[in-house]
Amino acid sequence: MLKGKKAGESAIVVEVEKNKSYFWCSCGLSSKQPFCDGSHKNTEFSPVKFIADETKKMFFCTCKQTNNQPFCDGSHNK
Repeated sequence: MLKGKKAGESAIVVEVEKNKSYFWCSCGLSSKQPFCDGSHKNTEFSPVKFIADETKKMFFCTCKQTNNQPFCDGSHNK
């Protein structure tokens, strides 16, 4: 799995809304972390689509080293 540029030191908590689509930045270049702003253009990266199955708080990865994209798995602590 290709890993992006580190964009943060910890997860960002987001209150996701049921049935809404979110596009997680996998490249680490977005200025709208943890979500995509199109900065990956002309790179080998693509955003990761996530559709919320319920309204709740989710922990999105910013270090881009997670093995559970788009969510934090604690890789920033390693």
